[in-house]
Amino acid sequence: MTPRRTTLLMPFLAAPALSQGPAWPQRPVRIVVPFGTGGGTDITTRLLAPRLADILGQPVVLENRPGAGGVVGTDAVAKSPPDGSVFVLSTLSPIGLSPGLPAPMPFDPLRDLVPVAPTAFVPIGLAITTRGLDSRNAAEFIARLRAEPDRFQYGSSGIGTSGHIACATFLIQVGARAVHVPYRGGGQVYAALSAGEVHFCADIPSLLKPMQDAGNARAIFVATEQRSNILPDTPTAAEAGLPDYKAYSWYGIFAPAGTPRPIVDRMAQAIEQALADATVQTRFDELGTPTMRGFTPDRFAAYVRDEVAYWVPRVRALGIRAE
Repeated sequence: MTPRRTTLLMPFLAAPALSQGPAWPQRPVRIVVPFGTGGGTDITTRLLAPRLADILGQPVVLENRPGAGGVVGTDAVAKSPPDGSVFVLSTLSPIGLSPGLPAPMPFDPLRDLVPVAPTAFVPIGLAITTRGLDSRNAAEFIARLRAEPDRFQYGSSGIGTSGHIACATFLIQVGARAVHVPYRGGGQVYAALSAGEVHFCADIPSLLKPMQDAGNARAIFVATEQRSNILPDTPTAAEAGLPDYKAYSWYGIFAPAGTPRPIVDRMAQAIEQALADATVQTRFDELGTPTMRGFTPDRFAAYVRDEVAYWVPRVRALGIRAE
């Protein structure tokens, strides 16, 4: 599917130069990835970092800081000095999904962070293990889920992540129950699904495909309007009998609240330039995560506010208990 707002490509307004003091940055820039290695956020940030370093003229250092579905790493940046030394590549999960859970949030995503720029829109598909599970399609798997409540387990990168909410939404819509098993990153989820330790998960089609190609998993639908070019033989959710199913994520760069606007503008400009790089564009296309270009910080802030307003009440309606 495409984002609810379709005007992603707007002319990017040139950021003003720093009017006072030395040009930013004068030292390495750190980007926190609030999930473990091997998942989509990690792959995306490692793809962008070298190009950003070239543009900014300083090393861009990555730090994986997983925990609580992205909340731990995002919170660490929210509480960091707002001096342009640290950013976080966060996602819809800790920004717009986790605030709808019963557990209190350690930060306010709209108050304690400054949206800088989005990087990618992230479609989601659902896959089941082939280890001891012979369901060939969504209808057969749904029948198994309904017939054996709480018999099956699903994995995610943590409570409140897009993978968790995507699976929980799926279960509500099909009238079934299963047990959630949170991990600390996508790599652990893929290993568990491939080994049959969990029975299904939801994630980016490009990350489900290697498991399917290896015969360890089977993608049963993708939550997009058209079939994914990554998994062309996999039906859409509507084709699988779930026309109202919605699941997606996005990645974006945020800074601590109070970060000077010239620094925010310069970083946003650098991200836009990095996303326009032909090699970066090709790799994002191969991942099946289209770049979100043309956003000023103000436009991204409005997008984030809309996402929080849309998703928080829907997550609360799922009735997820604290785990």
